[in-house]
Amino acid sequence: MDSALLNEWLWQEEFWLPPGIRWRDIEMKEDEGRFPLPRDLIYTLPLAFAFIALRYVFERLVALPLSRILGVKDRIRVRAPSIPKLEAFYKQNSRQPSQSEVVSLGKQCGLSQRKIHTWFRHRRNQDRPSNTKKFCEASWRFVFYVVAFTAGLGSLINTPWFWDHRECWRGYPKQPVSEAHYWYYVLEMSFYLSLLLCVSVDVKRKDFKEQVIHHIATLFLIGFSYCGNYVRVGTLVMLVHDSSDFLLESAKMFHYAVWTRTCDSLFIVFALVFLVTRLVVFPGRVVHTTLVVSLEFFQPFLGYYFFNALLLVLQALHVFWAYLILRMVYKFVFLGKVERDERSDEESNVDEEEEEEEPEDEGDECSWEQRKGAINSKLASLANNCVLNNLTNQRNISSRLPKAR
Repeated sequence: MDSALLNEWLWQEEFWLPPGIRWRDIEMKEDEGRFPLPRDLIYTLPLAFAFIALRYVFERLVALPLSRILGVKDRIRVRAPSIPKLEAFYKQNSRQPSQSEVVSLGKQCGLSQRKIHTWFRHRRNQDRPSNTKKFCEASWRFVFYVVAFTAGLGSLINTPWFWDHRECWRGYPKQPVSEAHYWYYVLEMSFYLSLLLCVSVDVKRKDFKEQVIHHIATLFLIGFSYCGNYVRVGTLVMLVHDSSDFLLESAKMFHYAVWTRTCDSLFIVFALVFLVTRLVVFPGRVVHTTLVVSLEFFQPFLGYYFFNALLLVLQALHVFWAYLILRMVYKFVFLGKVERDERSDEESNVDEEEEEEEPEDEGDECSWEQRKGAINSKLASLANNCVLNNLTNQRNISSRLPKAR
């Protein structure tokens, strides 16, 4: 009984349909095409797990060998020595202890405060994702966005609403959905669901919270727009997003491979496409047609307000990311290079520390790689000094030869 009441309340016509339209008015016959139904989206959950499995195989069989071909190198980090009490505190309490906790841990372990700080710094750096992991993640997203954008553009370019946005609402809500657009919806929703399921194990970035909000808003937007038959507008929204995302992921890939010129060029192209599509096309065309143009065909109702609220949440995120991108453009123009991806490539560790190691006490362990690098630099300096001294002495001898004669 309770489920029947919930079902009746959830599918109220006043919420989903414009005023004056009933569910029986939009029923379609088999020869009229497919009408979007909520049960069609049941395939998104198993497909999301299929995407996770496919990603696992892709990263190991394709992305990992590709990273080696492109020359992706992982930073050599000093591993923290095994100290059970510090390890337990790190996992159970905090990754960055307070000063009082450092003093207490130092007394328990018989170590100086500096060594406690050094251990936690090394332990945090040890948990940082490697460049190879970040490259594999970016390459997986790049492949999906390229395929999704190409397939989406191919399925939409010959539709009337791609060129005239008033066609998005002509005949609404009784609009059939083609098989291509149905699978476009299902695969996009499954992909974003897989990203949300993997958010705890993926690389945590500077805009981690915004990314989670973006994934949730996208899932609500895709699901609600399909159930409310806003499919025509929904396909345009997905196409606009996919048009710039694959450029960002490709720039990340070359950034991790230290192909600086290629990365910088792709970033400039991405920035231009992002700013045009997210700050001009999306609000000027897509949001405008849902807020304004749609009212030429029906009176506003609760679903209209909810759908537009989701679009405005996405637009607010676009403004946030555009601010980060413009900061990057400023650095590129005035500093001459892109130092890091302000939008979503900077790890959001609590301490926001740099990976460079600080000078340590004599008793602290130092890796052989660091010692070898220091010895090589000193030898090179000595060799240069010897060469310069020899050249100076040779010039002095040559200058004194005429006088001796």
